[in-house]
Amino acid sequence: MSPDDLKALVRTVPDYPAKGIQFRDITTLIAHGEGLSATVDHLVERARSANVEAVAGIEARGFIFGAAVAARLSLGFVPLRKAGKLPVPAIGIDYDLEYGAARIELDPDAIDHGERVLLMDDLLATGGTAVAGVQLLRQAGAVVEQALFVIDLPELGGTAALREVGVMAHALMVFEGH
Repeated sequence: MSPDDLKALVRTVPDYPAKGIQFRDITTLIAHGEGLSATVDHLVERARSANVEAVAGIEARGFIFGAAVAARLSLGFVPLRKAGKLPVPAIGIDYDLEYGAARIELDPDAIDHGERVLLMDDLLATGGTAVAGVQLLRQAGAVVEQALFVIDLPELGGTAALREVGVMAHALMVFEGH
């Protein structure tokens, strides 16, 4: 399946979570077996050229794609978790969301100093979560120069926000509007 075929599997939910927002819901994509497999195939091809030693995924949907890509490339997977979910001492970072604030955390022992890590998530909007993920990984000693997403919403500026912290963002599909 082509990226355009996959894009057609993404459901748009109008006025969620607020009036005027066009929510891009990947539930319909990941529920489609052939679509999910093809999405992972495309992401693996893009990740292969990133020359990384591990893949980090942001909870929760970044786990779906990041873990699959890491497994296919025989790389380790580093979960960036919501606050309070790790059973060991963690490091964390607070950040602003489009609709509030949040915190992500990381087991610092999951990263080797100087390890080259690819950051992955399902969707890039404002870049707040992704930039926080980059900062957290770097705090743990990782080298993060690239990020990979299933969907980019370019009007919201996430690619530019990542560029400002020295990270090149790539996405499998782009949706105009938000």
